[in-house]
Amino acid sequence: MRRAGPIWHLGVKELWSLWRDPMMLFLVVFALTFAVYSAGTAMPESIHRAAIAVVDEDDSALSARIVSAFYPPHFAPPQRIALTEVDPALDAGRYTFVLVIPSNFQRDVLAGRAPALQLNVDATRMSQAFVGSGFIQQIVLGEVAEFVQRHRAVAVQPVELVPRVRFNPNLEPGWFGALMELVNQITMLAVILTGAALIREREHGTVEHLLVMPVTPTQIMLAKVWAMGVVVLFASALSLQGVIRGLLQVPVEGSVPLFLAGAALHLFATTCMGIFLATVARTMPQFGLLMVLVMMPLEQLSGGLTPRESMPQWIQFVMQFAPTTHFVDLSQAILFRAAGLSVVWPSFAALFVIGAALFALSLARFRRTIGGMG
Repeated sequence: MRRAGPIWHLGVKELWSLWRDPMMLFLVVFALTFAVYSAGTAMPESIHRAAIAVVDEDDSALSARIVSAFYPPHFAPPQRIALTEVDPALDAGRYTFVLVIPSNFQRDVLAGRAPALQLNVDATRMSQAFVGSGFIQQIVLGEVAEFVQRHRAVAVQPVELVPRVRFNPNLEPGWFGALMELVNQITMLAVILTGAALIREREHGTVEHLLVMPVTPTQIMLAKVWAMGVVVLFASALSLQGVIRGLLQVPVEGSVPLFLAGAALHLFATTCMGIFLATVARTMPQFGLLMVLVMMPLEQLSGGLTPRESMPQWIQFVMQFAPTTHFVDLSQAILFRAAGLSVVWPSFAALFVIGAALFALSLARFRRTIGGMG
């Protein structure tokens, strides 16, 4: 208890320092509210109210049928424009797609000819341009086939495949996006808050005050770890409950306390990582540049954005030693598939081992740093 007292008081001091830092408070609030909400509503990989215009030079029943097939939520209501307006409208960014239906289109279709439609795409909107082009092609072909056959025929297959999706039955990309953004923000905030706390003390000269106090480097480091970890864990719980479950209406299948327990283990590892980076960097700008070099691979290769099975074998092997890999695994298992401790305990064990190794490495580096300052 005598050793735990300084850890508690130093941690409270860290909390007061964070409370007096408006920029860091804004970062915490922004990352776990607006950033999570925007990730759940932007849905860049899907077609959502894409701006489309139609040049209808045929003005027939078939062309009207095609135009009426584009409706929300995938497309905004189609706008009728003239052929001379196509290039200026695309250059101005008013539309992502412009479909040109030539004259005599219906007559050529009924005569068995192969008339051509022109689809102009603003390729600078990469994700919608790629997905939307194929989507528009399917819509047009379906409407033409139904118009010619007078009904929409469906071939009867000898075997019926009925997929059932356990989590997210409608495959809403926003559900996955919001939860994975929360996982990424937990990692980012843990590293930034602990690293910035140490660099802030170095810049303000308060590290020298700690050196003359009856505290050890281990106690100083543990105080920063628990204080910043508690802040991120508490804010993450509020974000999960208020933003994801409340505003976005995303159902969470598994146990929230189990997820928070895994997040606590992950925070132990990532806060130690933040202290290690802060001992390498000398100023906040250096720390920011170092953050970019470290956080980008951790988030991109952890499996949250791209399945790890699709990555080269050597990357999969290296990322086994990264805490984000195991945190993403347990988060997806708990939040998406309602997995219990009997399923995710290997990820918990891996996070504990990685956290202990990072703590020992960071503590050794931290001792050398403050020893040099003394």
